[in-house]
Amino acid sequence: VMEWFKNYKFDKISDVLGPVKMTVTQINAGKQHNVVPSECDLVVDIRVTDRYTNAEILEVVKANVNAEVTPRSMHLNASSIPIEHGLVQAGIALGRTTYGSPTLSDQSVLSCQSLKLGPGETLRSHSADEFIFVNEIEEGVDLYIKILTDFFKL
Repeated sequence: VMEWFKNYKFDKISDVLGPVKMTVTQINAGKQHNVVPSECDLVVDIRVTDRYTNAEILEVVKANVNAEVTPRSMHLNASSIPIEHGLVQAGIALGRTTYGSPTLSDQSVLSCQSLKLGPGETLRSHSADEFIFVNEIEEGVDLYIKILTDFFKL
């Protein structure tokens, strides 16, 4: 089962977010040394893209894994915004680049087009010692004002 999660490749690949990613993040088995466990529980982190719904991913997993499958959540979805959207174009005009974020945020519960833009270094976010410098916040506020000003000129 773990090999399947490691090796399976979904057919459809998102232009923005890349392929669906599945990673076994927790394994719990056995109660005693030198005894073969009677069961093994796995937690699998599945990063769904805009090319699949959660239901479609669940269907594929259930069809291919010989195990009981219980999703922890079905409401966290991938989201995107077309590159042609005015907000994206305003950011590009200011020298910003676009990318698909592999991290989860409140954006996953939105049912509308959205983009993720924030100050600071993304590698510092979601870490034990996450922090942001005051000057990064000031630069972020300035960037938001410029993007919105350019967006409303379009």
